[in-house]
Amino acid sequence: MPERVETTTPDGVDYGWVMQTTFVATILVGAPLVAVLSATTPLPTWADRVEFAIRVGAPVWLVTSIVVFAYARRNQT
Repeated sequence: MPERVETTTPDGVDYGWVMQTTFVATILVGAPLVAVLSATTPLPTWADRVEFAIRVGAPVWLVTSIVVFAYARRNQT
C-alpha cells in the first residue's frame, strides 16, 4: 500500500496557484496579443517570428505574473 500523501496549508501566498493562473492568463491574453501585433509587422523568416513572439510575450508574461501575485497577496485568507 502506498504511503499517504500529506496535505499542507501554506502560510501566505499559494505559489502553485499563482504559477498555474499566470500560465493560463498569459496564454489567454498573450496569444491573441501576439497574433494581432504580428499582423502589422513584417516577419519573413521563422527566426524573426520567434524573436517577435519572445519580445512581445515576455513583457506580457511579466506583467501578468505581477498582477496575479498582487491579487493573490491581497486576497489571501
